[in-house]
Amino acid sequence: MKFDISQQVYSVSSLTSELKNLVENKYRFIQVQGEISSLKRAYSGHAYFTLKDDSAQLKSVLFKGTARYLEKAIEDGQQVICHGRISIYEPRGDYQLIVDSVDFQGAGLLQQRFEKLKKKLEAEGLFATERKKQLAPFPKEIIILTSPTGAAIHDFLTIWRKQGFPTQITLFPVRVQGNGAAAEIADALTTVNREFPSSDMIVLCRGGGSLEDLWAFNEEILARAIGRSKLPVVSAVGHEVDFSISDFCADFRAATPTAAAEALIPDAVLLRHQIQRFQRSLATSLTDTIENYQYRVNQNRRLLGDMDSFFTNTSLRLDHTTQKLHQVMMARIELEQLRCKEQFVRLQNNSPVTKLKIQKQRLNHFHEKLLFLFTKSVEEREMQLGRQAALLDAVSPLATLARGYSISRKVDPQNGQKTLLQDSAQVQQGDRIELRLHKGTLDCEVI
Repeated sequence: MKFDISQQVYSVSSLTSELKNLVENKYRFIQVQGEISSLKRAYSGHAYFTLKDDSAQLKSVLFKGTARYLEKAIEDGQQVICHGRISIYEPRGDYQLIVDSVDFQGAGLLQQRFEKLKKKLEAEGLFATERKKQLAPFPKEIIILTSPTGAAIHDFLTIWRKQGFPTQITLFPVRVQGNGAAAEIADALTTVNREFPSSDMIVLCRGGGSLEDLWAFNEEILARAIGRSKLPVVSAVGHEVDFSISDFCADFRAATPTAAAEALIPDAVLLRHQIQRFQRSLATSLTDTIENYQYRVNQNRRLLGDMDSFFTNTSLRLDHTTQKLHQVMMARIELEQLRCKEQFVRLQNNSPVTKLKIQKQRLNHFHEKLLFLFTKSVEEREMQLGRQAALLDAVSPLATLARGYSISRKVDPQNGQKTLLQDSAQVQQGDRIELRLHKGTLDCEVI
């Protein structure tokens, strides 16, 4: 008679046990890629978290002993590849991933997204120089989009107070990190353009951080909002070495919030000294000119004789001299113009400014190339190290012991010498055996 499996009645324990054996035997060594979320660290030192992607999530556990061998601690929001095995926790009927090692590859993925978006927007002309708007040299009002509690706004305001120029600073609070921050900043840009159209410029302000921390300024939604802004936009994000998509889209890029304040807000004391210097120079020049003309008038008065004869003779000489002077001056002007053109061409060809610009362009090119090669080399080394670490962990005796295996050794009662056991025939009843486990050892006797 054929047995109908649908008629078999399982207990919850027996069904869960069978499922546990099936799952654990099939998914013994696997790699799962996803984002860490809901991270909790127990008092025991074990880490419990959820590994998720856009449409699913997987409960995971990283035991304290395994965590010690990771290159860095795991955190919420990291993109990782977890190596381990699937297990079912029978008391709750939950399946979870027991993590043996973690490959941190989030920064690499973010960098790839960064380069892809940069190429896309650059091809659309969003970074073009002709799109950039001129900044007001003496701004009356600046709108700052930043976190009101961050160090960036403090640095900016410190320089603003130091410069002493009467620029009105308006803080528009936004989140500068985390999910939804880019959309919030983009909405704030639209709002400022609509409600503060008379402002001179908008400054996106944020301090330094990792690529994940600064990612809000690498989102396409913010780049589009910067491109649509009618007001000039200044990007002051991160440190000098940090470059974001907002830096390329903005009308002006400042290396840091402090550098932005120094570049945008004039130094009132310096301006005041310059104005006073120009005033003194102008007054001196006018006084000298007036005195010179007064002296010439007095001299001419003494030299004047009979006005009628003077004007008659002078008129004839003047006509002759005017004609001759016109001819001489025209020839002289043409000659001087030709010499000026020659000197201008020579000056342009040998201008230190031109040479410095060429050298600066070459230096920037070599700097970017060196930075790219260095970054690429570091990433390749990190990937190699991650692979070697994973391979080492896979063949590590400690990892084998952590999965439930043990090492059995027979103990000689005479001299205490220990012999590795590979066959049950090596022991007899009453022999003493030592079992080495992942944590601790057991002394046993063969019965």
